Amino acid sequence: MKKIKNLSEGSFLKLLFGFLAAAFLAAAVCMPDRAQMFTGLWQILSQPSKISTNYFALGGYAATFLNMGLVAVIGLLLFIVFHGTPNNASNLAFILTLGFGSWGINILNIWPTIFGVMIYGLVKKEKMGGLVNAMLFSTGIAPLITDLLIRYPHAETVGFNLAGLGIALLVGFLIGFFLPAGLANSPKVHKGFDLYSAALPIGMTAFFLNGTLFKTMGVALPAAPDASTLQVASAPIANIFCCLLFGACIVFAFALGCKPRDYWQLLKDPRLVTNFSSTYGNAVFLMNLGVFGLFILGYYNLIGATFNGVTFGIVFCMLATCNSGSHPGNVWPIMLGYAAASVVFGWLSQLAGGTFAMALNAQAICVGLCYANGLSPIADKYGWHCGFIAAVMHYLLVTSVPTLHGGYCLYNGGFTAALICIILVPELEKFAKEKVAAK
Repeated sequence: MKKIKNLSEGSFLKLLFGFLAAAFLAAAVCMPDRAQMFTGLWQILSQPSKISTNYFALGGYAATFLNMGLVAVIGLLLFIVFHGTPNNASNLAFILTLGFGSWGINILNIWPTIFGVMIYGLVKKEKMGGLVNAMLFSTGIAPLITDLLIRYPHAETVGFNLAGLGIALLVGFLIGFFLPAGLANSPKVHKGFDLYSAALPIGMTAFFLNGTLFKTMGVALPAAPDASTLQVASAPIANIFCCLLFGACIVFAFALGCKPRDYWQLLKDPRLVTNFSSTYGNAVFLMNLGVFGLFILGYYNLIGATFNGVTFGIVFCMLATCNSGSHPGNVWPIMLGYAAASVVFGWLSQLAGGTFAMALNAQAICVGLCYANGLSPIADKYGWHCGFIAAVMHYLLVTSVPTLHGGYCLYNGGFTAALICIILVPELEKFAKEKVAAK
């Protein structure tokens, strides 16, 4: 433990990534349907994956865990092969990509955009190690790659074909090639208040391609998965796995020397801190990973969410910000805002004679809350009440945004968060008081 405690941030994160990959691969062979693990994985690879595709229904539990574990292995290998040094942004990119391994990303549809980022690196003569984060973030549009591979320009799946391969590679290469510039510019747009910063360029790219490949070409947009598939779920599998994983993180954090008062310091720090591992140390960051993970899991249990592949995945998509600024102390206002909005607008819908479909445990709202979490810097800088307002605004927009990108941007809620920042942050700068003076 002493050697692990003294590891640099980058080395510690690589070790963590390896631990997460091993946990998912081990879980795959423990699933009750492990005999169908590889046939299930083929189903995941060969069928559409636009939001929100439940891999538990598409391929089964074992295949989903296997896919997530292999996606994690690929992410780790990219850092190892290209000698990349992970940081807090890498932690976000890795765990976010891992989370989508249960409802949109697979070990096949990630490669065209990853290769596109590699081509950018070769053309611009940049080191590949510094581009691994961009490679991982580029997979946020992976469902489009799958559709191009197996059904474009048809509404129904026709299977793998040469023309589909060609257009998927071309589009993927272009996305990956131009993404790094967008990633670098994105924080200037939302001013650092959207932790899912990569969502803005990915969302705008998906918006543009939806208009280009479908609307302009007169090609019908393929339908989203049938809502009935989301009923294939298992609360015991999700809860047992997450409790064991996050519990292990807490135990290891204590073993590495993290004390309760150390973690309390992180929770009550009035500063806007966006890198926990470098600011508080690896042990405190690992404690936040475990505690925040259980906090998220508890929330979804409390509201009665259906633990399908999508809900299981968003636990990790939300947890991805655990090293970039989010913790229970600044996320609870976001959760409260979503809860209040659900109650108020449910009541208003009844008065207006509307059909209310945005209950707190509705699938789209569960996913939306995951990414509203990215607005936690607003609560940090301007207070919990401003975080509450940002959450309400996010709740109102998040289910409308998929119309823009056609269901191909996995970072839909993060893209929505960026739009909220564009609307809200200038007003906060004019009318709201900061919790502490800027440093």
